[in-house]
Amino acid sequence: MPACGPHEAVPGEDRPLAMRRVDAIRHLLHPRQMRDSLALAPQPHWRNASLAGLQSAAAAAIALPLVYLSPWAHLIGFAALGALVALFGRFAPERGRNRILFLCVLCQTLAVFVISAAGWLGLPLTARLILLTLACGIFFLVAFAGRFGPPGPLIFIFAAGAGMSDAASFQDVLERSAATDVVGLLAWGICAATEHFRQQSTSDRTLPAEPVRPMRGLLIASARSTVAAAIAISIAHAFGGRHPVWAAMGALAVLQGAHLHINMHRALQRMAGTIVGALAAGLILAQTPSVWTILALLVILQYATELIIGANYGLGQILITPMALLMTQLAAPEVTATTLVSERILDTVLGAAIGIVIAILSSSLEDQHMLARHAVRSNSLD
Repeated sequence: MPACGPHEAVPGEDRPLAMRRVDAIRHLLHPRQMRDSLALAPQPHWRNASLAGLQSAAAAAIALPLVYLSPWAHLIGFAALGALVALFGRFAPERGRNRILFLCVLCQTLAVFVISAAGWLGLPLTARLILLTLACGIFFLVAFAGRFGPPGPLIFIFAAGAGMSDAASFQDVLERSAATDVVGLLAWGICAATEHFRQQSTSDRTLPAEPVRPMRGLLIASARSTVAAAIAISIAHAFGGRHPVWAAMGALAVLQGAHLHINMHRALQRMAGTIVGALAAGLILAQTPSVWTILALLVILQYATELIIGANYGLGQILITPMALLMTQLAAPEVTATTLVSERILDTVLGAAIGIVIAILSSSLEDQHMLARHAVRSNSLD
């Protein structure tokens, strides 16, 4: 990365344009960042977001009780991963969502299979963590190149993290993958059957479209995400974390932002939302809820999350965090609530902090110009 030069004036502006990373840091630490991260955005496309949440919740409501009552109840956590596939492609063109969802089912299943198989093959933990790191970069690239839309690569990385638990036999690997795949296909079928309810673009109403990004830019972003994930996973593991994938997800969530000020918003929102959501999950788990109660909460939270996350990412995290921890509790009931809550908070804060540091260090002159212009506009509104 070339060294940044001195300040230059913005044409038509009497304020300087930040040209150094230290100026970017100063802008990002300004109190306005906290203020802006608390703002609520309008949700003009609420119908499609609501439908995606309802489709995912329906898949979970149908599949999870059946899995729990079956001889494969121990696979319920992996089955829950399959239901999340319905969240993708909400703004895809007409008849284009089925293809996206099918590819997402494959990615979700592949994430579980590869990491689980690595454990069954006896790869040491360090090697599996390296695989997990590579998965972060690969799924980042696949999600954006495939224009899958929200929620992006994090769902696949969450599935890969679930596969980190030891698989005693190849049958375990196949069962995990099958549970994820079958419920994913169920979600795909539910979405196909209810496609006519999805709002489509018209001449009077245009839905958001995933941008076509140049491959060179995607490869750079993927490499940056891989580096951030490697640092986050290494530090979380060094401090004894049982779920270093959470730190990686925190870093990648921040790096999904298109601009530096959005990176910072996502960092602040993810940290604050996770803290509140983890504490709420701790209160729920402290009541030792039954499996049926947890299943009902997962369905409710899945739908409710999609109703509010478009308005503010931090509000969404308040609901996503309990959902993730309840799914983790289903898959590993031996882990105490205190351990889950504390680790989720620490890993997320660590990952988000690493994400924003990497975003700043790898920022281009154009990124810094954009941040400076954003700061000028924000100041003019104060």
